[in-house]
This record gives sequence, C-alpha cells and structure tokens, in this order.
Amino acid sequence: MGGLNIKVAIMGAGLSGLACAITLEKYGIYPTIFEKRSRAGDRFVNAEIFLSILNKPVYDAIAFLGDQYGIYLQPTSHIHSLVLYSERQKAEIQGHLGFCNLRGRDKKSFENQLSRQVKSQIIYNSKYTYEQLAQDFTHVVMATGDADYAVKMENFRTDYASTLNGYNVSGDFNRYTIRVWMNNRIIPDGYGYLVPVSEKEANIVIWYPKYPRQPDLNYQALLENFLQTVSAELQQNFTILEHFEINDYQIGICQNPRIGNTYFTGNCFGSITPYLGFGQFVAILTGIYAALDICGTHQYSNLTKPLRQNYENSLVLRKAWERFDNRQFDRMVNFFGSPLGNKLFTSGHFDVVKLASYLARPWIRKRKTIL
Repeated sequence: MGGLNIKVAIMGAGLSGLACAITLEKYGIYPTIFEKRSRAGDRFVNAEIFLSILNKPVYDAIAFLGDQYGIYLQPTSHIHSLVLYSERQKAEIQGHLGFCNLRGRDKKSFENQLSRQVKSQIIYNSKYTYEQLAQDFTHVVMATGDADYAVKMENFRTDYASTLNGYNVSGDFNRYTIRVWMNNRIIPDGYGYLVPVSEKEANIVIWYPKYPRQPDLNYQALLENFLQTVSAELQQNFTILEHFEINDYQIGICQNPRIGNTYFTGNCFGSITPYLGFGQFVAILTGIYAALDICGTHQYSNLTKPLRQNYENSLVLRKAWERFDNRQFDRMVNFFGSPLGNKLFTSGHFDVVKLASYLARPWIRKRKTIL
C-alpha cells in the first residue's frame, strides 16, 4: 500500500486521529499528523468512561479494539458498580459495566497511550489549514476534536450545544464504582456524575444541554450545589484540586462522513452521543474506519452507518429525557434497581439504546401533541 503514492494528512492528534494513524501504519502507510497544540492530550486532565450499554453490540470495548484492530489501551479501572440517584430513589447495578479512563495531559491518558503507539511524524503547534493540506496530500482526515471545521464546510447538523463543568477533588473513593445523579432540582435537563481517578481522586461533574429557549442559569452555582450533594452522600468533605469547564460544545453529526478524499472523524463526524455526552469509543472507531477506507479494504460510509443510527437513537432518548420530571426519573431508577432492570443493563444481548429509543418515539410524539 505504501507504494501507491498515497499521502495522508491527519488534522488532530486526538483519539480518532491517532487511531487512524495506527491503523494506516499496519498497512504500510505513514501519515503526517498535524496538531495545533504543543503535545497530544494538551488539555486539562479529566476522567471519562466507556459504558458498555452505550457500545452494543460490543460488550468489552477495550478487548474489542485490541483483538480486532491492534489498538491497545489500558484504562485506570473497570467499572463493577453503577449507582443511580434520582430525587427519591437510589439503585445499584453490578457487573462488568465498562471502564474508567483518563483524558488530557496525564501520561496515562488515552491520547498519550495512543501517541506512544504511533510511528508517524506528529507536527505540533501546527498552523496549517485544511485548505493548505488538501493541496499537498492525497487524503485529509479531519480529526480536530471539535466540529468547527465541519460546520465551516457546511457539512454538520448541530442539534444543540452542551456544557461540562466539573471539579477534580481529593477524598476516599472506590475506583470501581461510578455514581450518576438525575434530578432536575440539581441539574435541570442534565445530569451529574462522579468518576474516580484513583482511590484518592475523582471527578465530580455536571453535564447539561443548552438551548436558546432555556433561561440563563448560574452553572457554577449548580456545580457547587452538586458538590454538596455528593459530599453529603459519601459523608466526606472534599478538597478541590482543579476546576475545568467546556462551554457551548456543539453536539451534532456530519451530513456526509466523506467528501471527496476528505474524511470526517471523531467529533467532526459526530461521535458524542446526545443522550449522555460520551463518545470515545465511536471516535476511535471512526479513525479506524477512515483508515480502512483509505487502504481500500472497506467503505467509510458503510462502516459508519451503524454509528449514525446509534447517534439518531441517542438523540431520541435525549429528547425524551428533557421531558422527564423527577417522578419519571424516580420510576427509571426504581426500574433499574429491579432484577429485570439489572438484567437489561448488564446483558450482552440487548441493544438497550436502540430498544429504548424505539419505545420512546411514540411517547415523544404524544407529548408533542399534548403540548
């Protein structure tokens, strides 16, 4: 493959760009990676999760990436327990539920793990534009980490903006347990979560959508109130180590995953799921799939069809979520605390997002008619 005069530029040394480079190298193609920051993972450190229920039919995303594509990642821990909270209910789900990992400047972050597997040249502090690269390379992979370029090229449908606001705190934590709060009194239309970094550190975060129709909220006050809620639940006083925030992040999906010899991957593709805001697994897959197309073994548009459908299913759940009041969140948490709810959550046989979106569609239409 390397002798076919293929010259690939990858814009961005994030998850999708690095996964694309690693896959290309397996076929003898060595791309040039252009990163505008000073190094891979040059951002604040935060904990994120691979939640198995969002990645069906894949049950173990880490094993899948290694076994199928030779992309090797080491999470900070696996998730054995997920504790759900609503206003009046609490439920715990146990099983092999996914993985916790780090993003950002930490040497154990997924970006830094991937960068150590890449042999190709990475040009940091890059000032190159897409237009410049398109003149000098046969293929360009758009992996910039946000959708700005895709929007500029009129190839992105924005569904809403979102904001993530959180603290890195010190305390005592079970690194195998994550906790999620669904309570409109604490985070209207959004949710809050605690993800451990280690036994002594954790991220406490609120994530919420932002729409023009919503009134202005004091999001810092919401975060501080949520911190008190978590502190009371765990009966600890936390020490704040760092505050981080991402504002007005565009959630949407590209109109076309490939235009000519330009591929849209990661967040330029639309890897962030509207339902809960996670998207690492999809981002990595889009990078792999773009590389397979460039190498001539698969078609990117076909490979990404299930990812696009999963996005649309997730968007249905997001719309349903925003119509939930606290009584309905109570019912949801109570259901997942039941044996049937636990089985659905942990089973490797059900695509719960697809099933839930199918059930939610008539309910959303009915609610629209009533409103």
